[in-house]
Amino acid sequence: MSTLQAVVLGIVQGLGEFLPISSSAHLIVVPWLLGWPEHSLAFDVALHLGTLGAVLAAFAGDWIRLVGSGLRCLFRGTPFAEADARLLWSIALASVPGAVVGLLLDHWAETTFRSPLLIAVTMTAMGAVLWRADRDGGAGDAPGSVTVRDALLIGASQALAIVPGVSRSGATISTALFLGYRREDAARFSFLLATPITAGAALVKVPKLLASGATDGVFLGIATAALFGFLSIKLLLGYVRTRNYRPFVLYRFAFAALIVAVFLVRSAACDRFLS
Repeated sequence: MSTLQAVVLGIVQGLGEFLPISSSAHLIVVPWLLGWPEHSLAFDVALHLGTLGAVLAAFAGDWIRLVGSGLRCLFRGTPFAEADARLLWSIALASVPGAVVGLLLDHWAETTFRSPLLIAVTMTAMGAVLWRADRDGGAGDAPGSVTVRDALLIGASQALAIVPGVSRSGATISTALFLGYRREDAARFSFLLATPITAGAALVKVPKLLASGATDGVFLGIATAALFGFLSIKLLLGYVRTRNYRPFVLYRFAFAALIVAVFLVRSAACDRFLS
């Protein structure tokens, strides 16, 4: 992989991880569109180190407060006494479904799920879900805290993101909107929830990448993902305070249409060549 390819994919990862457009779909489709050689899922996860750094930097104060509250309450024998402690345990609970599904379907994630046409379908379907959630959800008063039920439902939706095109942030934000959370609160919980699942994936996959001989381009890609991931977090949180998610829905539909159009053109060209 060239340095240019690593940087471009780092930008794709940084923007796609936190905007509800699916970073995994773009990491598969962009090289496919440009005719670049396919890279491994381990490289995808390596780029997640960059976005892990981005979300840790963006929410450093939140994590210090949450972990401090969680440990303080735990040592007192009242683990749920404070709101921040309850939020910490909600994040931990919501992370379980994604971790379990990721371990069970890891092989499929590296093979079957990397089909451009499958991605076109999931991009469209999740676009429709996000549109409906943005239109009908989040209209009432936001819940005062994340309940056990909400944590499990949002965590279960995050597990669906193992299929490229679903989008981890898109699925969790949509679910939170359906549950009545405001747009900004849904995005904030989604970003906090990204931390443990991304860290877990990195622990499993990155050692394999390093063992295979990571290049300078890979580390540059990780740094690029961190920078653009941080910018996309700030962009989305600022944007949804006063606006809706509709532009991301339209982008999903357009991206899916592009995939189908390119596939049909290439198939027609192949048929003419064989005939």
